[in-house]
Amino acid sequence: MSIDFEKEIEDQIEEEAAEQAVEEEIDEEQTAETAEEGGSDKLEKELAEQKDKYLRLMAEYDNYRKRTAKQQLETREAAVGDTVLNFIKIYDNFERAAETECSDETYKKGVEMILNQFRDALDKLNVKIIDPTGEPFDPAQANAVSTIEDPDLGENVVAQVFEKGVMIGDKVIRYPMVVVANP
Repeated sequence: MSIDFEKEIEDQIEEEAAEQAVEEEIDEEQTAETAEEGGSDKLEKELAEQKDKYLRLMAEYDNYRKRTAKQQLETREAAVGDTVLNFIKIYDNFERAAETECSDETYKKGVEMILNQFRDALDKLNVKIIDPTGEPFDPAQANAVSTIEDPDLGENVVAQVFEKGVMIGDKVIRYPMVVVANP
């Protein structure tokens, strides 16, 4: 009986050792799975952070691109404005020449053709000539250099324009100089 008892004890010890080995394997697997899950969570968190950084960088680049495009447009408009201000005096003189009476029709026609070409060139540059003759006077849009009394015109109406104004896009680069009737 002692041999059987010893054998039972050995079997029981072997079973306990086997159970303990199985439990250790299970614990190791669970620890590995937990580590993998933790690693997976860590990787997902890192991925989310990298994605956030990427989106922020893309937004920053898009803002930079828009800001640069706006600055280029403003620089172009400023350069066009400076150039147009120099040439607009020549345009004014061609307008005066076209309005002047002339006996030589070919000469007058030539001046009108040059003036039309000048207008076309200004249109291509998005330049508009401001002529407020007959419109109500707006001190924010024109400079009054004189006033007159004229019963044929209404109150605060632009009677005459000494110098036409110039706009590029929505920006006035030269305000018209006008005479206001019946202030």
